[in-house]
Amino acid sequence: MRRFSSIAFVFSLFLLAPVAFAEEPVDLDAVTKIRDQGFRHSEVMDLAWHLSEGVGPRLTGSPQELEAHRWAEATFEEWGLEAWLEAYDFGRSWMMERAQVRMLEPYVQPLEALPEAWSPGTDGPVRGRVVRATLESVEDLEEWKGKLSGAIVLLEEAAEPTQIDAELFRRWDEVRLEELEQYDVPSDRPSKWRKRMLKRFNFWKSLAAFLEEEGVVATIEPSSRDNGLVRVTGNRSNREGDRPLGVPALAMTTEQYNRLVRMLDREIEPELEIDVAVRWFEEDGQAYNTLADMPGSDLADQIVMVGGHLDSWHTGTGATDNGGNCAVVMEALRILKDAGLKPRRTIRAAFWSGEEQGYMGSRDYVKLHLATRPEPTDPEQLALPTFARERTWPIQPLPGHAKVSAYFNIDNGGGQIRGIYAQENAAIVPIFEAWLEPFADLGADNVTMGTTSGTDHQPFDWVGIPGFQFVQDGMDYMGRTHHSNVDTYDHLNPDDLKKSAVILASFIWHAANRDEMLPRKPMPVAPKEKSD
Repeated sequence: MRRFSSIAFVFSLFLLAPVAFAEEPVDLDAVTKIRDQGFRHSEVMDLAWHLSEGVGPRLTGSPQELEAHRWAEATFEEWGLEAWLEAYDFGRSWMMERAQVRMLEPYVQPLEALPEAWSPGTDGPVRGRVVRATLESVEDLEEWKGKLSGAIVLLEEAAEPTQIDAELFRRWDEVRLEELEQYDVPSDRPSKWRKRMLKRFNFWKSLAAFLEEEGVVATIEPSSRDNGLVRVTGNRSNREGDRPLGVPALAMTTEQYNRLVRMLDREIEPELEIDVAVRWFEEDGQAYNTLADMPGSDLADQIVMVGGHLDSWHTGTGATDNGGNCAVVMEALRILKDAGLKPRRTIRAAFWSGEEQGYMGSRDYVKLHLATRPEPTDPEQLALPTFARERTWPIQPLPGHAKVSAYFNIDNGGGQIRGIYAQENAAIVPIFEAWLEPFADLGADNVTMGTTSGTDHQPFDWVGIPGFQFVQDGMDYMGRTHHSNVDTYDHLNPDDLKKSAVILASFIWHAANRDEMLPRKPMPVAPKEKSD
């Protein structure tokens, strides 16, 4: 893929346009309007503020997440778009109200620790001695039976620091972008993660009951990020009302956790005080997606979708994951509207919930509107959360399946768009290359045949609808903000969000206005069974 300096960009449009755009027309007049609107009249940071600091953390199913969905719905309607919410069954939700941890012995000091989502609270301050115990199997539970009453249990050994000398802020450089374009042949070895998931999921019920029966005060694990960060997610099992809750479960900064382990190694027994207050929300039991349509004209019954997940974890404000990118989606539609650009196909924005629990919102949308699969019959599969079950066959397309040209997702942190993953769709590569040509001066010119995972484009791709995730600069996403207490507005870069909104607006505009729908890969089919 060619890359141009900003000086060469002007000449490249004249010299290369007849070649690059001969197969795939690019509306440069529309691109000019989009760039002007997005760079000189941007509202993206105001939108990002509302979705992060204005609302706060947006754990799926919580009142704050619903507030964010309703705010997005109302804003879309103010812009003249048709917007609505769609509900699906989720389970009880939860909110953290207070979390304080102090070491009382051998000396007094506050410690940084935060509870997992759906962890029970402590019902006021509670104290306990610190014990290090491995509780990973039924045999472990038998070994520790009768020994942990009144204890605060450290579940892991001291964590090995991995980020002390690591580069925590990264952009894609030329070398890494070239490497990204190299195709990795997929492995044909069966994945074992579902079996591991089933084992952990089944063991959790035994562990939770054991912790309650033994009178354990709380459990603590080290954060998976160093340098004083608390990175924590949640226990999906506790959303269901018929399972034991266990005891308060917290994650602590790596450095402070390691200090406690080292004290125990030197036969010093720390005493901690923990005070965790939480609220449960069980009345509704539903979560919501926000949808909004910018109506098309002569091809209005066909749809180009664009979106990201609006839910977040509870310890930050979900700015880089994923409020900033939802703001980019909103800004892309605002740019098209205020630039006076009217699409031929309907452009549908989608803000999902439940992404952090396994793409629950986007899965529900696909199941409701686009395609279904047979329900599993294997009891082991039925025991797993939906996201962890093996896919069943055959796919049964619904009438809406043929009407979606593509779904574009943005959810890889707060860094600017640098390109896009083609998801092994060779026919799409020259189209995306042409669409990116006008943005080479922004450093966005990478199209890779490779696939990526971990975002809401996958439920679309799994049923044969073109679903894509953009290549984005990593910034400090994986090094610091991802699922941590510093995922906040401060880590959003205005220039990056502006560039992403402009590129995204151009992509959905061209997808909505080309004569044909975007090419599709062959419909997925069940993998062949291998002989022993």
